[in-house]
Amino acid sequence: MTKYLLEHNRPDCIGCAACVAVNAKNWVMNEDNKTDIIDGKHRPDGWQELEIGQEDFEANKAAAEACPVNVIHLKNKDNGEKIL
Repeated sequence: MTKYLLEHNRPDCIGCAACVAVNAKNWVMNEDNKTDIIDGKHRPDGWQELEIGQEDFEANKAAAEACPVNVIHLKNKDNGEKIL
């Protein structure tokens, strides 16, 4: 099963909540008016990440495509290839 790395450049998030509207299973609006990956790991650089499987790929791809500032990224966990 292919694994993907969902990444969120949280410092540059504008809090429009498009990702939440498209995929409320994996995204939530935080009290500071920025979005968070539900159960995402907070990295020292301010970004968040979460390993996801194929079952969550399409919904998170849609969330990334809906983001007007392109702060959501998907990578193939197996080879590091950036998908979006």
